[in-house]
Amino acid sequence: MSGPMRRLVAGFKTFRSEYYEQRPERIHSLVTEGQHPRILVIGCSDSRVDPALVTNAEPGELFVVRNVANLVPPYEPDGRYHGTSAALQFAVEDLAVTDIVVLGHSECGGIRAMVEREAGVSRPREFITPWVSLAARHCADFIGNSSGKEPDLSDCEKTAIKGSLGNLMTFPFVRERVTAGMLKTHGWWLELRKGQLWGTDIETDHFRRLV
Repeated sequence: MSGPMRRLVAGFKTFRSEYYEQRPERIHSLVTEGQHPRILVIGCSDSRVDPALVTNAEPGELFVVRNVANLVPPYEPDGRYHGTSAALQFAVEDLAVTDIVVLGHSECGGIRAMVEREAGVSRPREFITPWVSLAARHCADFIGNSSGKEPDLSDCEKTAIKGSLGNLMTFPFVRERVTAGMLKTHGWWLELRKGQLWGTDIETDHFRRLV
């Protein structure tokens, strides 16, 4: 077993000790009563931005789906494979979550891949390119303007989050619950270097610092 894998096994031993041995009632209730999270987090696959870790959430608190660049696709009931949409439907219709958070972050490799591809400085890739193109339509103002310099991706990262919030509203089961006041959507952006959390302001449609 490799060193990184041994580290994971050791980590599970710590988890087992904390929850199964010291606080067994928590896990027991989750097993016998099922999960009842109130929040769905749509996060990035990036290893630095674990939703449960950065929010200090307990087991059972968050229902999480992660993908490249924390993108929400539009509603497309075409019979194809839609992992993020399936998780969204289950969270809303079956778990009846009351809040949905689209959690993005700085230094996002998925957004960078989209910007570089749209600017023609990287080759297309069969899965990543079409997926991150979901953000391209929202980030047109930030694509191809780097003039050979390292692009500042933060504006595009935030704009992509707002684009995903818009795509959420194309799902009838989301839109109906939001309209009825049963569900709220939130856009969060985590600044990795400074450890700051920013959120969308409904009134101004801009991001403001939360923490």
